[in-house]
Amino acid sequence: MRIVFMGTPDFAVPCLERLLIDGHEVLAVFSQPDKPQGRKMVLTPPPVKQTALAHGIPVEQPEKIKGNDAVMTLLRNLAPELIVVVAYGRILPQELLDLPKYGCINVHASLLPKYRGAAPIQWAILNGERETGVTTMQMDAGIDTGDMLLQEKMLIPEDMTAGELFERLSGLGAETLSRTIALLEQGRLAPQQQDETQASHAPMLTKAHSPMDWSRTAQALHNQVRGLNPWPGAITEYESKRLKIHKSQVIEVPNGFSMPCGDGKYLALLEVQPEGKKRMPGADFLRGLQH
Repeated sequence: MRIVFMGTPDFAVPCLERLLIDGHEVLAVFSQPDKPQGRKMVLTPPPVKQTALAHGIPVEQPEKIKGNDAVMTLLRNLAPELIVVVAYGRILPQELLDLPKYGCINVHASLLPKYRGAAPIQWAILNGERETGVTTMQMDAGIDTGDMLLQEKMLIPEDMTAGELFERLSGLGAETLSRTIALLEQGRLAPQQQDETQASHAPMLTKAHSPMDWSRTAQALHNQVRGLNPWPGAITEYESKRLKIHKSQVIEVPNGFSMPCGDGKYLALLEVQPEGKKRMPGADFLRGLQH
């Protein structure tokens, strides 16, 4: 099938690679513009662009899509049968959604209609969900509101971080996309409307979500550590030192470097990072304070 792919971060790379493995003709890749990264703010191409260039696929990086006549002209000339969108980070105008024969299919990292929006993986963990998955959907003008095509579920292990879940779901997303397009070509897809009464939202995370409130339950705080790992990270103050918590565990009685929580349980701080220093075991940090 003749496909245009739109995506930006690491999460979208397995989907692009799977399209190529499946033998589809990827006409072009759209990705967000290169951004400065790291302490030296080096201008860095997004992962999807790097993958596309490695496969010799033309890359477009428009600052905006809506109202961009040049983009629409290019797409009309490419004449894709399908546009696949995975974590692209731009809202697409209706005229673009209507352009391909099969419309636009999106891969979203939640069991829609739950967790629509920018950070579904993190919010599933922050809210203590035991199950998540991916949904392929036919895109419409709303944000993650289109008809669902396929869903695949997976259990969330109780200590899994958002970063680890990203990796699992990106692979699951690629498999589900592959099956979705195969069924589309066979005319065997049965789109389902989303139940608006079950809808929830997963807004973008900021550093305002980082501070830990020790009046909350130990489990809620453990979920915060997991859900904000790797970014923006759960943060606390201990003896006037600012700590990022990388790894924690809910325990019934205090042991090692642990903090009392609002429900009478404790959170063991297994791996921490003092400001300006490297990650270290919580026990090593405590020993350092005592010297």
